[in-house]
Amino acid sequence: MNRQIITMKNTTRIIGLLYLMIIMSACERNLKQVDGLQDIPFPKGDRAILPHLTSNDGKLYLSWVDSLTGSSTRLLYSSLQDGRWLEPKVLTTGENWFVNWADYPMIAAHDGHILSHYLQQTATGKMAYGIQYNVSTANGKQNGTYQPLNNDHTDTEHGFVSMIPYRDSSFLVAWLDGRNMEGADHGHGGHHGGTMSVRAAEVTASGDVIDEQILDASACTCCQTTASMTSNGPVVLYRDCTEDNIRDIVIVRKVGDVWTKPIPIYADNWFIQGCPVNGPKSAAVDNTLAVAWFTAADDNPRVQLIFSNNGGEKFNAPILISNKEVLGRVDVSLIDSTQAVVSWMQSKGQETFLYAMKVNVNGKKGPIRQIAALSSSRKTGFPQMEIFDGQLYFAWMSVHDNGTLLKTAAMAITDF
Repeated sequence: MNRQIITMKNTTRIIGLLYLMIIMSACERNLKQVDGLQDIPFPKGDRAILPHLTSNDGKLYLSWVDSLTGSSTRLLYSSLQDGRWLEPKVLTTGENWFVNWADYPMIAAHDGHILSHYLQQTATGKMAYGIQYNVSTANGKQNGTYQPLNNDHTDTEHGFVSMIPYRDSSFLVAWLDGRNMEGADHGHGGHHGGTMSVRAAEVTASGDVIDEQILDASACTCCQTTASMTSNGPVVLYRDCTEDNIRDIVIVRKVGDVWTKPIPIYADNWFIQGCPVNGPKSAAVDNTLAVAWFTAADDNPRVQLIFSNNGGEKFNAPILISNKEVLGRVDVSLIDSTQAVVSWMQSKGQETFLYAMKVNVNGKKGPIRQIAALSSSRKTGFPQMEIFDGQLYFAWMSVHDNGTLLKTAAMAITDF
């Protein structure tokens, strides 16, 4: 009798535990459904750093850097198929690369070709590196070896590249060029006897660099550049630097065959004597241009978004995205000509998160979506976001006690 009672009690407990597990499992599923973010497994993510997302030619691409044994480093990329990353393709492997948390290698795809770049140290013991680039086919065949994009042969800084598909099968490339800073102090402060310029050129499918132009003779020394293609032509945006150390975001546009003079997209009037290492991001659909950026003018750190409906010739009033302990490191993608999604990093107490939010041209904002918990350290780098096939894709570095892990995830645009 006692044994029967004990057995019944045990059975009741087991049923109760099973029921509880079913309820908890259902709750977890509901949480995932509500959150909408779907993890995309990334093999060997513990060795990968500096992710970059881009899409074109009906494909989504992810590029990254692997640090191998010793001083050897390699650049790889993969494309997404049926919700998973395909076997990576190695673009190049080398030594003495300049590997930096904010100045990351990237690729651009256009008409069956892949343009890629990395940074190569040119002198030891100081900030001196150049841009190495190459054009390959989408199946991995390279047009020769990597070669310098900048042709000045000075032991100065060259980097913060942006690259987009241009005309026919060519690419437009813009970069920061420090050739005029040779012999000057590269402390990322003021001008110190030399200025950082912004240059742009066209790279053909065969790898030739043509039509190189100086877009600006004086810019901020270490903020990312960004470029987009509008119906009126290409635009390049970056953080400027005046003689008075006002570092606002400016735009140059190519009208016909001529680049316009730099003009601010909005006068933040941010006075800062050192580079904040926090560049803008832009996106274009037809003649709608959206630009997201970070500023701390008036001691008020904030992330802002601005729209233009004429390819960057004029801009609407800026839209405040957040001014609550923001770190910046923004990205932006356009859903269509009236809606954008902005991502940014923001702290909350002792924690830091990657957030994203949908915003339309009239300033109407959707709910803030928490994408991931992050570290505020440099190891996190600059999270990436890209719209592709009705989904928003994210890539970021997760920092933990044993190192870092590259993670990717997707979320339906309709969940915003």
